[in-house]
Amino acid sequence: MPSFYIRHRTHYIYSGLVIDSANQIKLYPAHDTYQRVNEQHIQISMNPPISTVRDYFGNLTGFFTLLVPHKELVIDSLLAVEIFSNLGLQKRDSATDVWKLINTPENQLLHHDFLKAEEAKCQIEVQDAIHEILGKVQHPLDTILELSEYIYDNFTYKKGVTNIETSVDELWNLRAGVCQDFAHLLLYMLRLMGIPGRYISGYICPGSSEWRGEGATHAWAEAWLPDTGWVGIDPTNKCLAGERHVRLATGRNFSDCTPVKGNYKGAVEHKLEVTVQFGTKAFTEEQLANPSPTFISGATVAEGVPRNSYIAYMQMQQQQ
Repeated sequence: MPSFYIRHRTHYIYSGLVIDSANQIKLYPAHDTYQRVNEQHIQISMNPPISTVRDYFGNLTGFFTLLVPHKELVIDSLLAVEIFSNLGLQKRDSATDVWKLINTPENQLLHHDFLKAEEAKCQIEVQDAIHEILGKVQHPLDTILELSEYIYDNFTYKKGVTNIETSVDELWNLRAGVCQDFAHLLLYMLRLMGIPGRYISGYICPGSSEWRGEGATHAWAEAWLPDTGWVGIDPTNKCLAGERHVRLATGRNFSDCTPVKGNYKGAVEHKLEVTVQFGTKAFTEEQLANPSPTFISGATVAEGVPRNSYIAYMQMQQQQ
């Protein structure tokens, strides 16, 4: 059971003073049979109190507000976590029985939140692409793994060509994106087949072999099957989620799982720096004092919004 130390630092820099900064954080890893959080400390600029609640999907969610004028905001999460692999999936029921159970009214109703596929012009093309895979008589998990491999082989891992609002249609035409896009597309395929699928945000920790997206925030999908329960599939790396995947939050899509988001008042531009560090032992003071940003967003202005207005639902985290 591997253990990891993870630091996730969000540094928000404003071009002038801002006030009334209200924020939501989903930076609390799942603590369950397959993942144990041994320690976590979250430090925020000016030390505001953090109120926490469980959201609709069971994610521990924190809320805090900074009322006084400030020119920067730092949210620094340090945690130690152990991963217990959920890859013991050899014991499966027959393919025919599992497909029948997936499509029963009871199961469809139980997982209705994770079954609605978005409307997309490319639906017929996507269905054609997966038709041959679906035509095989095999367990649904094998079908899903083939779909994951299809995404891996046919879509280029490329940063900067998509954003959090990129649709399935845009992704299908671009044939390129990052982990959040590949998870988005796999979920779309699952839901077209009637298989419940949910979005997972988290981290992919460095290991002995190099994976796409490692050493940063990450995203993948989970599919629900009657005989295995929820199973994580990472289409960015065409593999099952395992001992290097740390789960932060679960939801229907990215917006349900955003690690950090908020809003504020102030007529200013902003810059975002995100640092994610990993280790197999506790960080030294020197490592913590000299972070190297994993992601940097240049100064931006909310498009079409007067600069003296209230900036609503400002995205403050970018999946890698």
